Amino acid sequence: MKKIQLSAVLLASLWLVGAQAQEAARPAEAAASPPAERAKAASAPAERQVAAESAVHSTGQVTIKGKSVPYKVTAGTQPVWDKDGKVVASLFYTYYQRSDVANKDTRPLVMSFNGGPGSASVWMHIAYTGPKMLNIDAEGYPLQPYGVRDNPHSILDVADIVFIDPVNTGFSRILDPKTDRKFFFGVNADISYLAEWLGAFVSRNGRWQSPKYLIGESYGTNRVSGLAKELQNNHWMYLNGVILVSPTGLGIKREGPVRDALSLPYYAATAWHHKVLPVDLQQRDLAPVLAEVEAFTLNEFIPALAKGGFIEPDQRKAMAAKIARYSGLSETTVLQHNLAVPPSYFWKDLLRTRGQTVGRLDSRYLGIDRMEAGSSPDYNAELTSWLHSFTPAINHYLRETLKYKTDLKYNLFGPVHPWDNSDDQTGENLRLAMAQNPYLRLLVQSGYYDGATTYFDAKYTMWQLDPSGRMKDRMDFKGYRSGHMMYLRSEDLATSNEHLREFIKKATPAPGQAAKY
Repeated sequence: MKKIQLSAVLLASLWLVGAQAQEAARPAEAAASPPAERAKAASAPAERQVAAESAVHSTGQVTIKGKSVPYKVTAGTQPVWDKDGKVVASLFYTYYQRSDVANKDTRPLVMSFNGGPGSASVWMHIAYTGPKMLNIDAEGYPLQPYGVRDNPHSILDVADIVFIDPVNTGFSRILDPKTDRKFFFGVNADISYLAEWLGAFVSRNGRWQSPKYLIGESYGTNRVSGLAKELQNNHWMYLNGVILVSPTGLGIKREGPVRDALSLPYYAATAWHHKVLPVDLQQRDLAPVLAEVEAFTLNEFIPALAKGGFIEPDQRKAMAAKIARYSGLSETTVLQHNLAVPPSYFWKDLLRTRGQTVGRLDSRYLGIDRMEAGSSPDYNAELTSWLHSFTPAINHYLRETLKYKTDLKYNLFGPVHPWDNSDDQTGENLRLAMAQNPYLRLLVQSGYYDGATTYFDAKYTMWQLDPSGRMKDRMDFKGYRSGHMMYLRSEDLATSNEHLREFIKKATPAPGQAAKY
């Protein structure tokens, strides 16, 4: 996971490859159909295949910031075409429009993707930005009965939102079994076909004049960073903003000392949360502690690691003592790992004497292993908890509340491997898109307790996006006291959505404000 720090969502997608490969290859019914037939498709008798086009419409209302927001929601499928215009796949989407806004020209549209690759859009759909949120406790743990409730922090008051499931995730499937899987499953292939799909979606729904935003989580940040350039340069669709939630490395190189050092501030945050730091650090608030550790990482830790085996013995011992102080690990453990303790060992070792492990994507979650010995946890405590909450909720919501009837399995994680990770230039693609478009702004959101795509690594990514520094006034970073899905903690759900709301308003230009340097 060092090469590009993908979430456990990516790894978990491998679990389902064998079971779902056959289902993904089943042929579809007639690809193109008249609008009346399309509307019937989703309400027709359930079949274990997907229609190329379908739509079910319903309405709702949600109270956001004390005001009632009525909306229309469409759950449906739209085709993916190959270069010859043949329908080869169908993507499932859920589209929310505020229904008391007559003029779409000035109404922002947010296009939302999750990660993996191989993950459906379920996570942000029913836990972050949409009008519904999971029935979970204040810290994000499962509650019964499973399901959703109104989200009083949704950004639907300021923007319409479409949640998109890439091929083989959610209810999206390949329709033509003869289609080469390389058409879909790779960094650049994914960006290419999704850009075509978004162009058609925007055209069909009359949103060309709307201010447009992309939001992606985890691997979805690669996706939306690449889409920013692809949409702009090959579809002439210009964006106002890109939001990266728990971003990966975006193809930006980080090797050796830099790679090994960037995890330390995350270690410090986790150790602080579990109250295993020295008393003087533990008594301080998290923010100043992290500022101190970040400065140490940049100014002392990276230079020390750069010396490798030629670091002076006294300096090695002094560095080990400081790293142990900030990480909650023992000085012996740090020395045994040549000052660079890998994350998997940290998750296993931090609370070893308590008989507990810490979660990978969110270190607030605790696990128990078969034995205390070992170098990595038996399982990801946070992911099992999330699947517990999300799986019944999204199935009930789509099938029973929105009435999208199908016997298809909703793939939280789908079969998308092998995935071609070569030629990942998504960070550079985003930089170029921003350089070419003076309107385009960037917001990065990260949880301090995310050990897969750490917050300090996300900062590093943002710093490296534009080496010239000329666009840094259009980039912003926000950190939260939770993990990979910071919005699962109720306090951070409110704060992070407010940051999105402020970003959308700031990135939507005033009348007469020209796009120029």
